[in-house]
This record gives sequence, C-alpha cells and structure tokens, in this order.
Amino acid sequence: MNKTELIEHIAAEADISKAAATRALESMLEAVKNTLKKGDSISLVGFGTFEVTKRAARDGRNPATGAAIKIKEATVPKFRPGKALKDALN
Repeated sequence: MNKTELIEHIAAEADISKAAATRALESMLEAVKNTLKKGDSISLVGFGTFEVTKRAARDGRNPATGAAIKIKEATVPKFRPGKALKDALN
C-alpha cells in the first residue's frame, strides 16, 4: 500500500473527504517526525512504539574496491510492534 492508497482507505473508513484524510495523515506523520527529532518516543498502545536510537561508528568496506572506510555515528528511527499488531499477523 502506498500513501495515496492509504489516504483513500482512511477517507473511506472514516467517511471523510480525501482532502481531510490527507491533512490528517500529514499531521500524524509530521507529529511523529517532530517528536522523534526531539529524541522522544511515540507509543501507540496496541500498534507499536516509534523511538530514536544511536548507531555507533564502525568500520566498513567499500564493496567496489574492498578498501576500509569509517562509517560515522548516526541517529536512526526504530519501530517496535505492539502485541495486538503481532497477534493480528499470526
């Protein structure tokens, strides 16, 4: 499912216009992005938790040349599914 299909699904399920569904989805995504940018986590009970973690610097290899390279530290988003989501898939 892509973003357009998700907007259509939200509009149909919530009985709202596609424009309203688009605004709702954009608002939700913006809230997640801003919260993670601040270093906080978002917990949606039954769905899962979005959080930010640090990935340590490490050594790597250039696959084309085999030369050793340094990969710098990075801040990465993580998602942990909740129990209800896991149960719904099994």
